[in-house]
Parts: sequence; C-alpha cells; structure tokens
Amino acid sequence: MRCSRRDLLVAGILLLGAGIAAPAGAVQVAGHVAVVAADGNGRAARDARVVLWLKPLTVSEDLPRDGRSQAPHARLIQRNKTFDPHVVAVEVGSLVEFPNRDPFFHNVFSLFDGKRFDLGLYEAGSTRSVHFDRAGICYIFCNIHPQMSAVVVVVDTPFFAVSDDKGEIAIPNVPPGEYQLSVWEEQCKPEILKELSRRVVVREGEASFGTIHLRESLEPATAHLNKYGRQYDPQVFSSPVYVQP
Repeated sequence: MRCSRRDLLVAGILLLGAGIAAPAGAVQVAGHVAVVAADGNGRAARDARVVLWLKPLTVSEDLPRDGRSQAPHARLIQRNKTFDPHVVAVEVGSLVEFPNRDPFFHNVFSLFDGKRFDLGLYEAGSTRSVHFDRAGICYIFCNIHPQMSAVVVVVDTPFFAVSDDKGEIAIPNVPPGEYQLSVWEEQCKPEILKELSRRVVVREGEASFGTIHLRESLEPATAHLNKYGRQYDPQVFSSPVYVQP
C-alpha cells in the first residue's frame, strides 16, 4: 500500500501566539490522519504523531510577520526517563525548554543537522533551553538513558500542527493563497513523505484535506549511539554521579 498524494494526515497543536489577529479571509485547515504500522495493523492515533505544515508560496500582506516572537515556548519535559511529549513542532527561531522532572540527572543532546547541541548534566528541578534557528528534523536523546528519545520538527512557516490523540488536525488562521504542503512521521520513509509534499490552494471558507494514510517502514529501527558516537555503557546507570541526592 502506497501513500496517496490525496491522503493527508495531521492534527493538533499549533504553536502560534495567542495574541496574533487572524488575517482577513483566514480559514481553518483541517484533516485526519491514519497510520498503518509495518505489520499491516492500524496504529492508535495517540501512538503516532504526525507533523504537517503549510509554507506560503506567495508573499501576502496578510501573513503574520512576528508570529515566532509571540509564540509560547515549547517544552520537552523529562519525566520517568521519557520525554513528554515525544514529538514537538516549532517555527524557526523558537526556544524549546527541557525541564528535568526526574529525581536524577539527565544529559540532553542531539547530533543531527536540525540542531546540534549538548546541554550537559543537569539536576532534578532545573531547566535548560535550546534556540532552534534553522529548519530541520532534530532527534533528541539523553546521554545517560538510551531509552529516552524525542523529535523536534523545526519548520520555516507559522502554519503547522501535530496530530492529536484522535488523529485530527486543525491549523487555524491560514490566509487564502498557495502553499507547499509537507508532512512528517517518524517511522515513514523520507521518499514516501516526499511523495506527499505538494502544492495546495487555500480559499476562503473552511478547507479540508480529508484523511491521509501513512504506512510505516518495515525496516527495523537501529539503536542510537551516545553523544561520543559509542555504544551506551550498561554500568553507567548504577554510577552514583547520576543519582540526585
């Protein structure tokens, strides 16, 4: 089963500033997402987070100019040795906070081109942040706990969303015009996602993309390395340096 260009998936949380006025004629762009797992079974929407964004192809005076400065900070909370949420989407120029809510140290890092950084060891109750200044897919890990992973999808447009628990999408305040539609899902091959990218025209009135079906890759996920490019040391977890007094 191939992903159809007409199929479209997305739902969720738009990180636009609450105080930005809707442009004249702006509409809500809505749709639904259905993800098919590699084994052929449909995944629950809450288990698959899909990001969809609309990049304007024409310059309009109605487009927001200061959305990123008014957007709330995104947060990836470290709790129970996991990142919550697992997927975050932000606009270029946004700040993402990484609060540590576990009773021990974490070391958040990324070596991917979306944004390379290393926050170092920091203790329970503290927060560190990263300024994401370029578009890309940034895979996030902890140098202490190999089971921890998250993704920050950085887009160069204020019009984006992440699928919610029901697989619904709602991108409000999209001005009429022509856009390049792009979609991302963690387990879907890049070439399949590229096929879904297309030009769309948003007109006055409510816009709908219907439902998009994504089939995840059959290729097994490979274990990631630590920030030094080596396998994780199983002895590190019992080391007292990583335990918060």
